Amino acid sequence: MDDPFNQAPPPESYWHLWSDDDGISRQQRCTISNVQLGQLGPGDSPQFSRDLFENGNAFVTYLPVGWTADWHENHIPKWIYVLRGAWSVQSMDGQLVVIRAGEYSFGGDQDCIATPDGRRGHLSAQVGDEPCVQLILQRNDDRWRRARPGSFQ
Repeated sequence: MDDPFNQAPPPESYWHLWSDDDGISRQQRCTISNVQLGQLGPGDSPQFSRDLFENGNAFVTYLPVGWTADWHENHIPKWIYVLRGAWSVQSMDGQLVVIRAGEYSFGGDQDCIATPDGRRGHLSAQVGDEPCVQLILQRNDDRWRRARPGSFQ
């Protein structure tokens, strides 16, 4: 298998709703490009991403076919929306969940303990034969840190 990080992924397209100089709303098909290979947090596996806000609150990430991550925590709580493709998350209790396009997940596994066999946080991986494209939204404070199920009802 080729190294999935040899080249940046193709641009992702989206619809942009905007108003022109006359105040008329219009829609145009645009692309998100200029992604960079890097880590979203300390110890995270490399992935292509594009910071959509100057202060790092929203990213589009691209997980190529075959992408996997070692055990890690979400250092910053975040919502992860799958725009295209699928990815899996396995928690320390052994539960494996596949999250597909149109579904989303909340990453609130901060401050996990390390087990003797090296598990801490979760494992994640791209699933299937197409890349997984995600929209990640996170806060720059601790309000969502270690949020429990039902916190957003």
